[in-house]
Amino acid sequence: MPVASEFISVARGLTEISRPILRRYYRTRVEILDKSDESPVTQADRECEAALRAAIAKAFPDHGIIGEEFGSERADAEFVWVLDPLDGTRAFITGRPMFGTLIALAQGGKPILGIIDMPILGDTWLGAAGHPTTLNGEAARPRACAALKDAYFSCALPLMFEGPFRRHLDALTTATKSQTFGGDCYQYGVVASGFLDLVVERNLGLYDFMALVPVLEGAGAFITDWQGRALDIHSGDQAVAAGDRRVLDQAIALLNG
Repeated sequence: MPVASEFISVARGLTEISRPILRRYYRTRVEILDKSDESPVTQADRECEAALRAAIAKAFPDHGIIGEEFGSERADAEFVWVLDPLDGTRAFITGRPMFGTLIALAQGGKPILGIIDMPILGDTWLGAAGHPTTLNGEAARPRACAALKDAYFSCALPLMFEGPFRRHLDALTTATKSQTFGGDCYQYGVVASGFLDLVVERNLGLYDFMALVPVLEGAGAFITDWQGRALDIHSGDQAVAAGDRRVLDQAIALLNG
């Protein structure tokens, strides 16, 4: 069943809340704190998420919310919003524009609506079940790529592949045509729009991937865990995204080989 228009309308409105907050803090001397996992967080992250939560609670008081900064409320509700107010904090605090806001809506634990919003670049991908994915209002489509050897591959951070996982990164960089690093959620948007062929990552949180699923699938691209299973609210920390099913299958085979 297609996602209700009221959900899409509220989701679009949330980007009008998050963008001004992040733009206001961008390239300022914002205080940087370290979370328990040693990842950075700023006042911008927290102010943005608080504002998004307030808007969702006003629009849909019976909906649940899971956010990176402030945890869960009514996580067992039928409809649950999943928020990453500032995906790419490292880019944000070093003055680079490759950070975004991720907004997802899950129904029964399955992602049905997702937004990747890039407040400085001005790009917004919106995907919703039953609707084609758009980039700034225009249809987004991935490109065909038949073989891993011809694929343009990316991941946000090589450190995702520390220790025993280093062999996976080495295998991917050897098997693919081109490799880039960085970009966080933006990488997945450009897979949906046909400029990257493959993203493989681990150490992701729920808020890092839930919004990506409707965006990629609504464009005709693919995203699964490393075993090829669909991603939902119960998934682990791994993701493989590809514009072409053949590259997805080859990447999964390599990761499990």
